[in-house]
Amino acid sequence: MGKINVITGRGGTGKSTFTTLFTRYVHAKPLLLIDLDPDESLAKMLGVDLGRESKCSISDALSRIIEKGKKSKGKDDSPDLLRRMMEEGEIIYRDKKFDLITLGTKFAPGCYCLPDEMIKETIRNIHKNYEMILVDSPAGLEHLNRKVTPDINDLFVVLDPSEKSAKHIDRIKYVTKGVNIHYNQFYLVGNYRFTEENEAYLLKSGEKYLGRIANDPLVREYNLKGKSLFHISEDSPSSISVKKILREAGYVLV
Repeated sequence: MGKINVITGRGGTGKSTFTTLFTRYVHAKPLLLIDLDPDESLAKMLGVDLGRESKCSISDALSRIIEKGKKSKGKDDSPDLLRRMMEEGEIIYRDKKFDLITLGTKFAPGCYCLPDEMIKETIRNIHKNYEMILVDSPAGLEHLNRKVTPDINDLFVVLDPSEKSAKHIDRIKYVTKGVNIHYNQFYLVGNYRFTEENEAYLLKSGEKYLGRIANDPLVREYNLKGKSLFHISEDSPSSISVKKILREAGYVLV
């Protein structure tokens, strides 16, 4: 059974950066990435152009299906068509290191219910085919309420040094308990804004603090230029710090 890990936190804390470097250095194959963030920045950080690869997000696929349905005026077979697109590889990008599925931006009216159900079904059906699944979450807590996966092995919370982030820890635990999400490990990760002084709060929080992602000008440069973080030096501050964090959590690295 594949290990399911979720990376969550407030907006702008560096979740996608952490997920990308996690993907690069963890020894797990096959590995499935699921990007739940409508911003879809994970693919860019991975160096993947989904459009060029003729791949679409689940939400994009659903929008196309709905438009076709309006013209045909037949019964709503959206779930079956989405399932077929998934099976035929139109929604999943495959690479030597990882596979990638993105939820995408919702353009169709209504909630994320059907796209969420497709993600849930995908995890249920194919998680046994992967050694690990990494879920990059959108900002906030709504994705937890949607309960995309009820069982999590490791839950990583990426934080910035702010009162809101401190409260976010308790809110995550409150919501996961309320919607009956189970996790084995609850990990805190400080982002690049943390200093040794304000790290002290996390060390005293009572939760397992793995360390902080080092401030690295190269990460900002690569993101600005649209370059993949897979090409950043292994000796860069961000790479060294993320590898240290993963080792602290007991992961085997490549």
